[in-house]
Amino acid sequence: MTDANEGSDVSRRDYIKAAGAGTIGVTGLAGCMGGGGEGDSTTTTDSGSETTTGSSDGGDTTTEEQSSNYKPLEVQHWWTGGDGAAAVKALFEGFKEKHPDIKVNQNPVPGGAGQNLKTVIKKRVLNNNPPSSWQAWPGAHLQPFVEADKLKDIGDSVWSTNNMKSAYKQGPKDVAKPGGKFVTVPINIHRLNNLFYNKKVVEKAGVDPASISKPSDLVAAMKKVENNTDAVGMAHQTKSAWSTSQLWAQVLLGEYGKETYVAFTEGKVEENKKAIKDSLQIVKDYKQYFNDDAGSISWTEANKKVINGEAAFFHQGDWAAGMYRSQDGFKFDSEWGQVPFPGTEGIYALNMDSFPFPKNNPSPKATEKFLQYCGSVDAQERFNPKKGSIPPRTDVPKDKFGPFLSRQMDDFKNSKAQVKSIQHGLAIPPEAKSNFGDAMSTFTSGWNVDKTYSQLTKAFN
Repeated sequence: MTDANEGSDVSRRDYIKAAGAGTIGVTGLAGCMGGGGEGDSTTTTDSGSETTTGSSDGGDTTTEEQSSNYKPLEVQHWWTGGDGAAAVKALFEGFKEKHPDIKVNQNPVPGGAGQNLKTVIKKRVLNNNPPSSWQAWPGAHLQPFVEADKLKDIGDSVWSTNNMKSAYKQGPKDVAKPGGKFVTVPINIHRLNNLFYNKKVVEKAGVDPASISKPSDLVAAMKKVENNTDAVGMAHQTKSAWSTSQLWAQVLLGEYGKETYVAFTEGKVEENKKAIKDSLQIVKDYKQYFNDDAGSISWTEANKKVINGEAAFFHQGDWAAGMYRSQDGFKFDSEWGQVPFPGTEGIYALNMDSFPFPKNNPSPKATEKFLQYCGSVDAQERFNPKKGSIPPRTDVPKDKFGPFLSRQMDDFKNSKAQVKSIQHGLAIPPEAKSNFGDAMSTFTSGWNVDKTYSQLTKAFN
């Protein structure tokens, strides 16, 4: 249904290991990673096919322009099932209608919650043998590629088309240029600051979700649920740490505001000690209202408890609503509802997928056309309703989106601020994200606020 589940990210050190494991070594390291690898060479991809690559600036552009046919477009992604597969199918159907002369080679890498693809891409890019483009979280997640000078500036060739610069809000534009220049095209947005709820349960408990003003107040609401119904206060999974990491980030955002949230992503941990420790304590306070089997179930199994009336509240990205929409008789605004996570009204917390433009591109002109299309109204109108996400463009018609996503589109368009996901690497680079994940794993294993905070102080070092 979604690619929400988290694998551990690979640190900066692993980029170098990936380079050493590949068929071509990376020379002329820029900072910690490579630039180099000039000239044409033939290598074997992870899928086993041979690919001829040009210079690091896409040196085969002239050949492609002179040819009557575009070179084949190779796009790698991890959308191999559920809503992701349906969405990417719709995307490429639309692209083929616009550009029937471009052959598309989808080369998906399933499994590992996207981690398998990330490993393949790191090896291929550092070996100067990238695909034409690939599914990638934007923002700081792409920072190592930018620092290694592996991504092309597409501010003029792509972002100056389709009114993209005016149709995208500032948050999505910011994550598209992690090094100050546009290098990728976001195609969707999954909102993270959601609080979902079973309407019958909260009504029976006498709780109004919209009236909960800040995360710490949610504790009293959950207590009221458990005192007045047979449901638990909050459905949650702690089998893996990522759900709790997401939850903590929204608590920090809602309790202490955007400035504190952003300061944390900039590594200002000790300067915000009270806010960080208080937010950890609030999540620990939530724990007494989790389902008893939280440590042994998945997020989808936790979400079923909301559908079945066994839980009042559920925090998750808006991919969770895909389960509600597919459930007969469980309708938005009558059986289930959603409000922005307490304290985050007017803010849209972003998780996104994008398609970058690598240097040394095997099909630069075809890739340019593909990324231009991904940034268009037509592409985002086809892709997002099936994915259960909303477009980063604010001018996409709402006709094909249901009532919940239409409301999310309105919230995004009217949002005063858009913040980047910590858990998905938009806000913090891979090594810091890996350290953050280790700290949150410590938290969910022992619920020790002081020990977790101590680890977080070292996460950005």
